[in-house]
Amino acid sequence: MSSPKKFVIDFDSTFTRVEALDILGEISLENDPEREQKLKAIKDITDQGMGGTVDFRESLEKRLEILKANKSQIADLVDSLKNYVSKSFDRNREFLEDNADDIFILSNGFKDFIIPIVGQYGIKPENVFANEFVYDESGAIVDFNRDNPLSVNKGKAETLKRLNLEGDIYMIGDGYTDYEVKESGIANKFYAFTENVHRDNVAEKADHIALSLDEILYVNKLNKKFSYPKSRIKVLLLENIHPIGEQILRDEGYQVEVVSSAMGEDELCEKIKTVSIIGIRSKTQITKKVLENANRLLAIGAFCIGTNQIDLVTCQEKGIAVFNAPFSNTRSVVEMAIAEIIFLMRNFPDKVHSMHQGKWDKSAKGSFEIRGKKLGIVGYGNIGAQLSVLAENMGMNVFYFDAVEKLALGNATKLESLEELLRTCDVVSLHVDGRKENKDLIDARHIKMMKKGSYLLNLSRGHVVEIEALKDAVESGHLAGCAVDVFPEEPKNNSEPFVSPLKGLKNTILTPHIGGSTLEAQENIANFVPGKIMDYVNTGNTYNSVNFPNLQLPFLLDAHRLIHVHENSPGVLAKINQILADFEINIVGQYLKTNEKIGYVITDIDKAYSKEAIEALKAIKGTIRFRVLY
Repeated sequence: MSSPKKFVIDFDSTFTRVEALDILGEISLENDPEREQKLKAIKDITDQGMGGTVDFRESLEKRLEILKANKSQIADLVDSLKNYVSKSFDRNREFLEDNADDIFILSNGFKDFIIPIVGQYGIKPENVFANEFVYDESGAIVDFNRDNPLSVNKGKAETLKRLNLEGDIYMIGDGYTDYEVKESGIANKFYAFTENVHRDNVAEKADHIALSLDEILYVNKLNKKFSYPKSRIKVLLLENIHPIGEQILRDEGYQVEVVSSAMGEDELCEKIKTVSIIGIRSKTQITKKVLENANRLLAIGAFCIGTNQIDLVTCQEKGIAVFNAPFSNTRSVVEMAIAEIIFLMRNFPDKVHSMHQGKWDKSAKGSFEIRGKKLGIVGYGNIGAQLSVLAENMGMNVFYFDAVEKLALGNATKLESLEELLRTCDVVSLHVDGRKENKDLIDARHIKMMKKGSYLLNLSRGHVVEIEALKDAVESGHLAGCAVDVFPEEPKNNSEPFVSPLKGLKNTILTPHIGGSTLEAQENIANFVPGKIMDYVNTGNTYNSVNFPNLQLPFLLDAHRLIHVHENSPGVLAKINQILADFEINIVGQYLKTNEKIGYVITDIDKAYSKEAIEALKAIKGTIRFRVLY
């Protein structure tokens, strides 16, 4: 029987995301007046040593001389380094623990801080090979063990040679000294680990460039936790999504590309071919044509409330789950609506404009308190309901209309028709969704029903209001003013001009689709949507998906999870179970939910599956997408 593969792993910038001596410098030089200059010097020397341009022993001597650290600070260093373990190593703790006999740490760093860190992951102290500090009587670090081969150039190759390990040896690291192990002929393969640092002169010499440990385990058929390396999952984020969302996805191990603007259909058709996850806001249109080119796409994240910019039907047909943020920017939109109601009823837009023109118009004409006025809310969802509460607290009498039965909050009054609401209220605020049926929901006929001198707010969707009819109503004085945040056609980015018939109207507030554009809202959305996408990719959980049957699944333990998306037709579940029975695969858990278009089956099995079983499941008539999760 052949010996198992031996994985020899570097520590600094590989097992951890940082160089430990850089962190020790932050601790030991905390009160040094030249702290910043010295920290930069340490980092520069480290990079030169790792890049192979400076003699390693010389770089070690220089750094220790600058550090002037002591033994008492090592404990603080260890506590700090615990927070810097590389994400993919942390994700694969189980692999490290299960294979502890065949995992070695080979580092030019120091055992004093390495052993406490890697020991948490089951790595044995006797499998750690690194330098050793020399302390004086007071505990000051005064030198290093100069007899240790790891304190000189090519020390890693020499150390590994002395170990005389049996079996294939795979070296994993980010530095030139790690490549030297392969160059010496001792290691069978060298994986350039680029999750934390990418050094061109190292990567170009590697047998394989590994963005994460997941990738290394995948190509060696050793991954037990993830069926596909996260480093191979490409994410495209458009339209200035908050950096927190980007960071969450990067921390998960995905490849993330960020584009600040929206993309046109043709450009997106080309770009999306290699993308597994795309994140957008309101301007990017995910059309049928785009989706026809999206053969690797697993999920779409709408970093906003609305999803009318996405062809949800085609997404279902292709097995692409869509997630949005239905609650995250609610407060921001509501606060904007309240502010605009006050501004319109006080005629502030015209007053402000006049002041900027040098005109002093101190008059109460056309200026009213909102207290006691009737607010009509069209669409009593998350935003409409919260607006209802805040407006009532400010003294307004609230009325609402919704096509779906909704419970009134506070003293709000439900009206039976849109027409009744328009005739009743002094201010009408629209908060409906973007479905096609809502096009021109408020047209010329409806605007004529509104009370003379009333106000209209549209913070929902651009196509909901007939723009020319709104313009005519404001120009004629039938409406005393309006506020519009959304438009039938909007610029794709900030450099394109804004064109609208509403420009220049009296007492009119026009804003560039910023109802949910507060830092708080964007941060909330950026925290929420990636979590839903990652949960779907990792576990199959579809809770809060707007187009998939909603399943909230238990965490997967000691089983394989089979995910089957299919057309909603009779008998599919029976066929799945028959195939599993034919291959003598026992089911430990199964979950099924359907909607009008698709069925979603999750099956957890307790034994290894064969390729033939998987192919049979994929071949079931009506199958849209099939995935396997460990």
